[in-house]
Amino acid sequence: MGLMQKTAIIVPCYNESERLITKEFIRYAGKNKWVYFIFVNDGSSDDTFEIINYMCHCNSEQMLCVDLKINVGKAEAVRQGFLKTIDSGFYNIGYWDADLATPLNAIDKLCALLEGKRVIAAIGSRVKLLGYRIERKPLRHYLGRVFATCASCVLGLPIYDTQCGAKIFKNNSDLKKVFSTPFIVKWIFDVEILARVETILQNKGVGSLEEYALEYPLKEWTHIGGSKVKILDFLLGAIELFKIYRTYK
Repeated sequence: MGLMQKTAIIVPCYNESERLITKEFIRYAGKNKWVYFIFVNDGSSDDTFEIINYMCHCNSEQMLCVDLKINVGKAEAVRQGFLKTIDSGFYNIGYWDADLATPLNAIDKLCALLEGKRVIAAIGSRVKLLGYRIERKPLRHYLGRVFATCASCVLGLPIYDTQCGAKIFKNNSDLKKVFSTPFIVKWIFDVEILARVETILQNKGVGSLEEYALEYPLKEWTHIGGSKVKILDFLLGAIELFKIYRTYK
């Protein structure tokens, strides 16, 4: 396991048969025995379940399939993955997009941040810098920046990127509270997770998430074709952002 702590990564999967790169998951797990993958099949209607089963057969010690018989949406699929994992003795638990827009080697970087005593959340951030390979469609980038700024204002946190599908948390009793009840939103559950963590910390009187979370500028992130996120979802996201503000703030 090296210097890294035992870490579980939840991978929500809905009709991902054309985008799951099985060899990458198998290769990474083989080289990093401290990382465990929990694939959540979200009621897929294609061959996703069979593909996940194949990967788990290749490395049953580090890969597990959670099969949801009906499609419940990404937010609930991620939550179910956490609920299945949170009492299993993992030091860190996170979630990752199945299409590997964020390469798996970034898991190492985020977990390294969690080695800090006060750090409870490590968040991948798509910051386009010189020497970094962040490939996003221009319209999505600019809409994303507007949304991220609004989300930052709602949360009251100076966070650059709430929607990147690469986040890892220290596993503790507070994390269990975060995922104990269904989310009130379906699309921007990332924002609601952070809102719940912030609320828990403030209720305990120990400060703000700003003191306990770190964003990591990803070296590489690539838009993968076939994404289920549409432009209309940004409008729906604005409505959900208001729901989060009304509920938590």
